[in-house]
Amino acid sequence: MFKIIIFIYFNMETTKNKLPENINLFFEKLKNYLDAELYFYGSVQRNDYFHGSSDIDVDIFTYNIHSTISKMQHFLNVDKNEFKKFIWRLNHNNIMVKGYKIMYKNEEENFKVEFSIYDENDKIPILYEHKQKIIIPFYISWLLVLLKFVYYKMKVIDKKSFHYLKRKLLNFGYKDDDFLVL
Repeated sequence: MFKIIIFIYFNMETTKNKLPENINLFFEKLKNYLDAELYFYGSVQRNDYFHGSSDIDVDIFTYNIHSTISKMQHFLNVDKNEFKKFIWRLNHNNIMVKGYKIMYKNEEENFKVEFSIYDENDKIPILYEHKQKIIIPFYISWLLVLLKFVYYKMKVIDKKSFHYLKRKLLNFGYKDDDFLVL
């Protein structure tokens, strides 16, 4: 019952962590250009976000995925082949959803964004799934901050180990995500 109440009141249209004005402006322009809401999830909504190192995870929901990809391709000035199609089995209800992902890096402004584009009809279960990894126990949050500090700042573990440990912490108590890039 408690998780359902949190799910209803947790706002994903804004970020918990304050972003620099240039990044906020980028997202505002994209939102207006696409005429679609942007939903933020991941570390930017938790205490383990490291500006300039962590990526910013964003969901976009649309009734016309291919039109949205074309608009994003123009806005981001990227090739259509950079959008990767995937299938994801959601943990909480085992349904399969399809979508597209693109990792966008803006070296000049020092930020990176992983965009996920989904059909509007899959919005509720996907947002529910992402909120499961936003509202986490304090000890997992603390361990994520420590892990990211060791990886981003001290640079004493390799990328593969970092991603493995981060995935294990975020999936604590849950099975690993079934995710297939096509």
